[in-house]
Amino acid sequence: MATFTTDTPGGTPEPIPLELAATARARRRGLLGRSGIEGALLLAPASSVHTMGMRFAIDVAYLDRSSRVLAVRTMRPGRLGLPRPRARRVLEAEAGAMERWGVRRGTRITVRDA
Repeated sequence: MATFTTDTPGGTPEPIPLELAATARARRRGLLGRSGIEGALLLAPASSVHTMGMRFAIDVAYLDRSSRVLAVRTMRPGRLGLPRPRARRVLEAEAGAMERWGVRRGTRITVRDA
């Protein structure tokens, strides 16, 4: 499993567990069928997500090609997110996690393989 860190002052300094969804099948499945996630899931490439059939609310961070956060949104189950211009990847986590980790607009995400 990979991890990620942020460059935000006051953010979480320790690495956060990260699952990578790099195949089309893994991106389609995303967090569907789960009751939660420890850490986050990175969908790449992706510019939008949905929460149809999900069991819990999620935080969604849209990342540009340099892994800088363009926007962070909380989505309840049963929602369809619009594609974000310039977004190349999407980071998903349980609702409230992005705020705890200090992930907000302008934050750079650094991914490390474990």
